[in-house]
Amino acid sequence: MTDFFILPDLILFDLTHSETFAVCLLFIWTGFVRTGLGFGGAALGLPLMLFIRPDLLLWLPVIGTHLLFFSGLTLSRRLHHVDWAYLRYALWFIIPPALLGVFGLVNLPALWLNLFIYAITLFYGVIWVLNRAIKSQQKWVDRLLLIVGGYVAGMSLTGAPLMVAVFMRNVNRERLRNTLFVLWFTIVTIKMTTFMALSVNLHFIEALSLIPVAAIGHFIGLKAHHKIIENDQVFKQWVGAGLVVVSLLGLFNLYQNTCLDTVVKTHICGASEMLEHWVSVVLKEIVSEGL
Repeated sequence: MTDFFILPDLILFDLTHSETFAVCLLFIWTGFVRTGLGFGGAALGLPLMLFIRPDLLLWLPVIGTHLLFFSGLTLSRRLHHVDWAYLRYALWFIIPPALLGVFGLVNLPALWLNLFIYAITLFYGVIWVLNRAIKSQQKWVDRLLLIVGGYVAGMSLTGAPLMVAVFMRNVNRERLRNTLFVLWFTIVTIKMTTFMALSVNLHFIEALSLIPVAAIGHFIGLKAHHKIIENDQVFKQWVGAGLVVVSLLGLFNLYQNTCLDTVVKTHICGASEMLEHWVSVVLKEIVSEGL
């Protein structure tokens, strides 16, 4: 029995038993969201993973490996249901900023990166709770969303909601999900190749060990996809509320940890009053909208 528990600790980043269990649950969740919604596995899972270990370069290669594996599995028989023409067009605006985002991920301080993740997640959570949609009605807005989404995806793999808003307007609904899977596959391939070129540890063994766990969520998501789409608004509002809570807790945690460092305290923690003001404004808006 003892030997049984040694292997997970050895494989999963030397985590404790409870942390290993939590990681398994999170990868079931990301697999479920990825196939249930067709996007957002990283956006809805990464903020929670940062509570376990606040290191993007630990989690992103694992998430990337899973995206390549499951996207390839899903697309193996569906490549003829992809809008290749629009995908090729969109990639001209997505790939260059995505590459910039990858270099930012490797070079920017961990504090900035974690702050960025929680901020963008809070943004997604608020618009979902308020039942607002990221919409585009003009070509220049399409291009801007693709560029920004590409950069965010390159840095953190959480740019999906920005790009999905554009693809929903320009791709037939029957081909949308498969076209998005090809898009994620392309972005992640570029990201992982760049990681290898920059000698970033891909944590490949850990990623492989978590594939059976993520597969549980993957297949549940496939079964639940149509139900989720039918109840898209309710699903997103509940998930959005969770994202708001997680993001605020994450930002508060970053604030506390940063303010313990007297060197950076005067530079960052002096903004606490402004942060508290905007958090209160967001919460009041959510409550008033709910009422």
